Amino acid sequence: MSAADFSSGPWTGFFTYNRNPRKWGMDLSLSFENGRMTGEGHDSVGSFVIAGAYDASSKECHWTKTYVGAHDVFYKGFREGKGIWGTWVIASYARGGFHIWPKGANDGENAAEYEEQLMPEKLGVAEVIEADFPLVTSVAMPIGSGGISPPPGAATGTAD
Repeated sequence: MSAADFSSGPWTGFFTYNRNPRKWGMDLSLSFENGRMTGEGHDSVGSFVIAGAYDASSKECHWTKTYVGAHDVFYKGFREGKGIWGTWVIASYARGGFHIWPKGANDGENAAEYEEQLMPEKLGVAEVIEADFPLVTSVAMPIGSGGISPPPGAATGTAD
């Protein structure tokens, strides 16, 4: 892998929500330059901007996805041949997995994985999520209040 593996341009992919195996699509326009990652995009929750960092030698990256006028989501991932895989978290309220890839790069193969995989459990990401972002089971503000809304069809309330 090299800096070229973090290619600027249109990306696509999906995220999962907590332990729900359903995948929600997202489209992004990303820019990778000198270790900085920036961009914008949209998904079923709304429009967002991206600001973060990447390391071409370790293939690791992290960023904040900020929904316009709403909440932040923190992403942590790893670049491999089929895109960037990783985990996301919203404070102690919610977490999940994700996979994004450059549009046009292995689209058919990635789309098939999008439809078939039971992410995160199939990939062992559930354990990574728990280790990186332990979920607090008692929270003062459940999902769905205070401007933090789950994707349509996701469970609401405090985490299990």
